[in-house]
Amino acid sequence: MAALAHPPFGVLPGLLGYPLLMLLAERSTSTRGAFWVGWLAGFGYFGVGCWWVAEAFLVDPAQAWMAPFAASLLPAGIGLFWGGATALYRRFAPSGVGRVLVFAALFGLFEWLRGHVLTGFPWNPAGASWAAGSAGSQFASVVGVYGLGVVTVAAVSAFGLAVGNGRPKSRLGGAAGGAVVLLAMIVFGAGRLQGAVVQPGTTQVRIVQADVQQESKWTPEAYRSIVDRYVNLTGRAAARQPDIVVWPEGALPASFNDVFGPGSPDGAAIARALQPGQTLMAGFARGEAGPAGRARYYNSLFALEDVGADGLRVAAVYDKYRLVPFGEFLPLGDLMGTLGIRSLVHMPADFSPGPRPAPITLPNGDRVQPLICYESLYPGFTPGGRGRPQWIANVSNDAWFGATSGPIQHLNLASYRAIETGLPVVRATPTGVSAMIDPWGRVVEGQRLDPGESGVIDAVLPLATGETPYGRVGDLLFWLMVVGGLVPLAVPLLRRPVP
Repeated sequence: MAALAHPPFGVLPGLLGYPLLMLLAERSTSTRGAFWVGWLAGFGYFGVGCWWVAEAFLVDPAQAWMAPFAASLLPAGIGLFWGGATALYRRFAPSGVGRVLVFAALFGLFEWLRGHVLTGFPWNPAGASWAAGSAGSQFASVVGVYGLGVVTVAAVSAFGLAVGNGRPKSRLGGAAGGAVVLLAMIVFGAGRLQGAVVQPGTTQVRIVQADVQQESKWTPEAYRSIVDRYVNLTGRAAARQPDIVVWPEGALPASFNDVFGPGSPDGAAIARALQPGQTLMAGFARGEAGPAGRARYYNSLFALEDVGADGLRVAAVYDKYRLVPFGEFLPLGDLMGTLGIRSLVHMPADFSPGPRPAPITLPNGDRVQPLICYESLYPGFTPGGRGRPQWIANVSNDAWFGATSGPIQHLNLASYRAIETGLPVVRATPTGVSAMIDPWGRVVEGQRLDPGESGVIDAVLPLATGETPYGRVGDLLFWLMVVGGLVPLAVPLLRRPVP
């Protein structure tokens, strides 16, 4: 039920899955039983929400046998966090109306842990059940997506108070309180959106989506065709020349070293497609010499400026900080290599992580925060205050997941970074969904390319809003809610007589 609240389903009554989970944990006969209840619920939740990971293993027929293991082991692993939350809740066995706050606080705490332990996998947190850009999503501008999850789970779990023992007035009053919180949150969001008028800036952006399927990239003939498609879309005539052209991550199945090496015809073709003064932002893998002569590899976003007769100049480089386990690096690499896992996942070497995310400055003076692929799932990577950029560039290779729910959910999650920061997001993918997202998390009308579409989005970059409360204080309010929600656990200890 809870999984169906997320896109592309959008069945918001599915949020009632959270009070059902709370009631089932309370009715468990032991802490261990509550753990298995939570784990099974988490397995179902992430099975529905993350089944698309199997699609990546179907790209290479030699790896197709791994698809069912990926689709089951991932939800089995991250479902442990749900089990931990319900086990602790049952262990402390709170009572009264305050138990709703305890349940929401513990659940929010374990959601945060899921997003951080072993680099984290914060896919579909409870707060992102609200479609980005809707009234329900706007409170993330104050408390972030984790804080929105605590408020949402607490409010809907209050409906569970109407079931069970206790004074009818208290039970119904608690449920009514939850309804009031939900209504207040939606009214806040509606008021925020009522004054949300997109103000155009001065930067013209072109987002390129060539619709190249992942499985059709790997022959010499396909490579030539892919280069031509990106070059033609980049150089397409327009009423106003773009200042910045954005390509997705993994646009070309070749490294930066190969495409822009000395004498490369591909680099020369790309340079011809650009006009003097234009900047190309494109994701490429790159290699460089490391210590002791060992090569190091990075997943990078390059800002390349066309300087006329001299070709392209590298104006800025951002190296991906948060890498994908088993996709870009192998956890416990030496041990996994000994066990033969590296050959199974076809990883000859690990990528190296870059420094913690920080904005880069483009030749036109714009300060941009790059987020490569699933870095857009993580709150807090975009700085506020004096270091605040003007917009966010999210380049991703969602072609691995085909026409599944994965790319649609990824768009929703990336859009929350706009709500939290008040910054527009330029999102480019090879096969969709590419879009221009305004500072309230809404896709700008007519500026979206869905899966299966090829073309460009020519758009004026919206101006940012004023700095949001979340942009100023980050997860501070989330932690205050978690601590405050656990206060009912301390009350019985304070009332216990001292011998």
